[in-house]
Amino acid sequence: VQLQASGGGLVQAGGSLRLSCAVSGSIGSITDMRWHRQAPGKQRELVASITAGGRTNYADSVKGRFTISRDNARTTVTLQMNSLKPEDTGFYYCYAAAWISKRSRDYWGQGTLVTVSS
Repeated sequence: VQLQASGGGLVQAGGSLRLSCAVSGSIGSITDMRWHRQAPGKQRELVASITAGGRTNYADSVKGRFTISRDNARTTVTLQMNSLKPEDTGFYYCYAAAWISKRSRDYWGQGTLVTVSS
């Protein structure tokens, strides 16, 4: 499984950005996908997740502002971010859990930087 994240950038507070994660490889083995973020000097945290069945979950800090989705072919996972705040600044990473060779495996894409100015 390979993950390629894109869509980061600089935006003013209150603005929107759309992150995309292109998925390739053993797509059928993926059990769930997530977006994590890491702010400067802080630990990486879960932002949003979506299961193979389409169930979504969000961190309390982004509920009502962010939406995770994927296309029908499950080749792209998107994070729509609205009403951005300076505290949303950080590197955003897409993650996939896949069941391969009878075990769960973790896959990470490279980070994409989101900067929200006040």
